[in-house]
Amino acid sequence: MKRAAALVCAAVASTVYLFAPAQPARPTTDVQASPPGLAAPTQKELAQKIVASAENGTLDWRSAYGYVEDIGDGQGYTAGLIGFCTGTHDLLTLVERYTRDHPGNALARYLPALRRVDGTASHAGLDPGFPAAWRAESRVPAFRAAQDVERDRVYFAPAVHRGRVDGLGALGQFIYYDALVFHGPGSGPTSFDGIRARAMRQARTPAQGGKETDYLDAFLDARRRAMLTRHPGVDTSRVDTTQRRFLNEGNLGLRPPLRWQVYGETYRVP
Repeated sequence: MKRAAALVCAAVASTVYLFAPAQPARPTTDVQASPPGLAAPTQKELAQKIVASAENGTLDWRSAYGYVEDIGDGQGYTAGLIGFCTGTHDLLTLVERYTRDHPGNALARYLPALRRVDGTASHAGLDPGFPAAWRAESRVPAFRAAQDVERDRVYFAPAVHRGRVDGLGALGQFIYYDALVFHGPGSGPTSFDGIRARAMRQARTPAQGGKETDYLDAFLDARRRAMLTRHPGVDTSRVDTTQRRFLNEGNLGLRPPLRWQVYGETYRVP
């Protein structure tokens, strides 16, 4: 089910909560005055479906709340909506924040073990009960909401904000979102800000007076290169036959109907 979780976990590592958008090269217009873009409810729902097609092999992104598995990537257990991992700090942060508001939850008893295994592939103190506890708690609406909050805080909201600052529409904001999910925040050459910096050396953002299609083309080139640098031989179809297809069709507003291929499967949103 979790087709790309290993790559996501490896990407976010310990930098997942350190995202600080780089300053634009020149002053931009007030982003508050721009259209909502990907933040519009129907567009946000669409974004989750497209990401889920790559992350979970389904358009039903809500089916991933209870997912939990060690996929052998060296990051311990991968779980939930966006690939939170016991070895990369983000799962620990999620459970800590959730437990502050819901101290009697099924995962609270595992917090000491989660702190010990943070940054490792170890299951010490988590087996055999942690996967069952995660699945059980994921049936609780409050825990599902907590996963939504962490997804938005770490990935979605920063992507939309940075995209709006750079003058991008819904497609560009989605391209940023998927890059953050896959590569994680950070300024390294294969992290989000490193990819963005490389793209900006090739083309100006719309906020800098550049053409949106030219800039997004440069960003996808840099993104693909970063994917192959981090994971040689990785399937890059989430860029090549998904985002690049939308860009080549001129669909900068990311408006349905949409058709794309990822990891050999074809998806449609009418």
